[in-house]
Amino acid sequence: MPASELPSPTAPESGSSNKKQTITIIVSTSLGLVLVCLILALYAAWRKKKISHERRQVSMQAPVENYTNESRNKDTELSAFSLSTIAKSTNDFSLNNKLGEGGFGPVYKGVLEDGREIAVKRLSETSTQGLDEFKNEVGCIAKLQHRNLVKLLGYCIQGDERMLIYEYMANKSLDFFIFDTSRSLMLDWPLRFRIIHGIARGLLYLHQDSRLRIIHRDLKAGNILLDKDMNPKISDFGLARRFIGYETEANTNKVVGTYGYISPEYAVHGHFSVKSDVYSFGVLMLEIVSGKKNRGFSQQEHNDTLIGHAWKLHKEGKSLELVSSSLQLSCVASEVQRAVHIGLLCVQHHAEDRPTMSSVVLMLGNENYLPPPKQPAFFAEETLRDINSLSSAPTLDSVDEVTITLLNAR
Repeated sequence: MPASELPSPTAPESGSSNKKQTITIIVSTSLGLVLVCLILALYAAWRKKKISHERRQVSMQAPVENYTNESRNKDTELSAFSLSTIAKSTNDFSLNNKLGEGGFGPVYKGVLEDGREIAVKRLSETSTQGLDEFKNEVGCIAKLQHRNLVKLLGYCIQGDERMLIYEYMANKSLDFFIFDTSRSLMLDWPLRFRIIHGIARGLLYLHQDSRLRIIHRDLKAGNILLDKDMNPKISDFGLARRFIGYETEANTNKVVGTYGYISPEYAVHGHFSVKSDVYSFGVLMLEIVSGKKNRGFSQQEHNDTLIGHAWKLHKEGKSLELVSSSLQLSCVASEVQRAVHIGLLCVQHHAEDRPTMSSVVLMLGNENYLPPPKQPAFFAEETLRDINSLSSAPTLDSVDEVTITLLNAR
């Protein structure tokens, strides 16, 4: 057979190559289509999430902006700060500028371009407080002006950020001094007595003299800030309640505050009033005198709280024994005894037995006769744990702070 008529030995290989090319094209096209579909699906999901986030941001931001704008329009001097301005003033929220952290979130020191020192309270993503507390603090303190209240300078709302800008307090908070063995030496008795007076005047303004009647609901040593001259200023109004007209009391089914400072009727029944703050002030007075915390206080011979211990010493005529050892050389016996006496009047079990803050200010300012105190509320930690067992899932804000939701509050 002639060689020219024989089949080419490469023909099958050529057909196989064409088949492979066809398969490659089909697979590549399919993968390309799958990849394009995947990209489109991811883009659609991202777009949907972005739109949802933007809508949520608008829904969250609008009430706050409306609220802050409303506050600004009512005889206040609040300023709206940009995020870039605050970030620059705090060195981009440097840890070196961090002053502390509370239920709201971290607090940073900042310096504005005009040289003013500020404290920036930044709402944390994990904060137990949120939009309501932010609005509440702006609404309460923006309208208040008193030398013994911390001054709110402005706010920052941008994206997810919620910040409150305050005047800077050079000496931190009262608990930084009175509960520390070495730093407590910096507060002699005359200074402590002046701090007590200042806190009392600040509370009187909130309860009676301001345009709004404010119940603080979280008065404690940690919420008393001290300026460069050691003047006390009441701070942190996130849990405060405003009353209108002649209202002086209310009920709630959510008890908020700090163990050791909460009045009995508030903790047990959810009933709060100006007398709830008076109780907290009484506890604070006894802590300032003794340098000891009411919560966690114990004596070897008994398990009373600081209040119970002060009551026993008062009945035995030994109130001076309550005084912190750092005050032994500077204390004025008559003033210390008077302070303990007034403190016990403020922590009496029944709210109607406690004095008003106007009476407290008068009693602190003169040496007139004081009515004898009745047995106070022995609010021991064991009692608080019993109350806690009746509550539904308390939420801890920090080591010392707790929110209690009562089942049967009235």
